[in-house]
Amino acid sequence: MIGKIVIIVIDSFGIGELPDAYRYGDEGSNTLGNMAKAMNGLELPNLQSLGLGRLGSFKGISPKADYIGSFGKMAEKSPGKDTTTGHWEMAGIILDKPFPTYPKAFPSHIIDAFEKKSGFKALGNKVASGIDIINELGPLHMETGDPIVYTSADSVFQIAAHEEVIPVEKLYELCLIAREILVGDDAVGRVIARPFVGKAGAFKRTYRRHDFSLIPPKPNLLTGMVESGLEVYAVGKINDIFAGRGITHFITTKDNKEGIDTTLELMGKDFRGLIFTNLVEFDMLFGHRNDVVGYAKALKYFDDRLKDILAELGETDILIVTADHGCDPTTASTDHSREYVPLLVTGKPVRAGVDLGIRKTFADISSTVSELFGFEFSPGESFASDIIKTGE
Repeated sequence: MIGKIVIIVIDSFGIGELPDAYRYGDEGSNTLGNMAKAMNGLELPNLQSLGLGRLGSFKGISPKADYIGSFGKMAEKSPGKDTTTGHWEMAGIILDKPFPTYPKAFPSHIIDAFEKKSGFKALGNKVASGIDIINELGPLHMETGDPIVYTSADSVFQIAAHEEVIPVEKLYELCLIAREILVGDDAVGRVIARPFVGKAGAFKRTYRRHDFSLIPPKPNLLTGMVESGLEVYAVGKINDIFAGRGITHFITTKDNKEGIDTTLELMGKDFRGLIFTNLVEFDMLFGHRNDVVGYAKALKYFDDRLKDILAELGETDILIVTADHGCDPTTASTDHSREYVPLLVTGKPVRAGVDLGIRKTFADISSTVSELFGFEFSPGESFASDIIKTGE
């Protein structure tokens, strides 16, 4: 009987462009491969031991003769390349159309409705990097008291405000107003509160960010787990991504270190169920900012801490390391990229050295986890029988 399954999402850790990447302008994107080349090689021995070197050509990460787990890579079946789409698909929710995006800013009917219901004027309303638009419009925001509204290539409606001008709780209220407006054809994946502090020229976003996601449809892996009497612990922004549905406990985290520390603490608890962790800094601080060196250092830190995670796995526990999309820091774009993601699975019940090939959908994770926990939910193809040792 399986005890715990730990899914760790290295946010944006793509490993090569998908066949349809050209539709998204992502030809040539390879978050890991291009970064390894730019850094003249990466040393990630613990990820290498899980089979990462078998998933592509990554300078410094060669295939090994022996492994401690099973490995493969996954294609995203849903259209899109955003956070919500990727995580939802892991949970077995395969979208037939992408969430709406606004590459030329939000249309007047959205902004007019937001201004009327909120009582504020929306500053900005354009596609922008969060840090750039805060530096650009922060002084005007401080002067007028009006919030900054912007979007990106993702399906997001973002509202930024200085914590001393619009208190965080009020900022959350504005996000809820926007969430009520953004339905139907305008149902963006996430409305995001982006609080910041500091003075002009030295503004800094805080970790009191909050994502207001669409409510995910049922059934999905998380709701199935809860209905089966299993525990679901959400670490990082997982609770936000699933709007709190299908989650029995959640812990928000401010950085990768805290996310890993929290995961390790939960692994030591006595329960049967899922730990679902997102490590957001790879995407938020490094991918979107084209910070190759920062991304590489964050990977090295995770690889070092992976030793602790592997050591904490119990006799009946399984670890899955994967990602939700790419965000190649070496390209001119600062947006997500349409890429394959790794599928690395290990634990004492798991057979070593099994090549799981190229999976057709991230939903294979949900089909596998549900089978291992003994309830029916199969939107993808389970690989449970491929990885579990005989007699487990």
